[in-house]
Amino acid sequence: MRGRAVQLTELAEAVIPYAPSQKSAATPTDATDPVETAGQTILGLLNQAADAANANTKHALDVAHKLSRELRAAEERITELEADLRHYRERAERAEKWLNFISSEIQQRFFGTPDGGEQFNSRSADGSRLPPPRLMRKAQAAT
Repeated sequence: MRGRAVQLTELAEAVIPYAPSQKSAATPTDATDPVETAGQTILGLLNQAADAANANTKHALDVAHKLSRELRAAEERITELEADLRHYRERAERAEKWLNFISSEIQQRFFGTPDGGEQFNSRSADGSRLPPPRLMRKAQAAT
């Protein structure tokens, strides 16, 4: 903190004063002098430019803060959606396991052999789905 105070005093000493010195302020100036008029005009334009720059900076900061808040809200929403995605993906996996279990139960109870023989595989070697055995027997008998 003390180092910052030293920096500020050094900065204050290094700054060139903007106001006219006491000596020049005491002497009357001629308002019709073109140099004086040009100087006043330039100072007025500099003040306008500084005000415009300050307004632009304030606007840019306001927009940056607004976008920062929107980004934070979007990131929170993404996190929520990712959590929902994980939840529903897990539910879908559990449902798929149940469906596989139910399918295998149906296969065993309705299409399997009672003596514990080979269970019917509903997929062919190339992975395509096969019809149940009773329909396959009917199709083979017809040919």
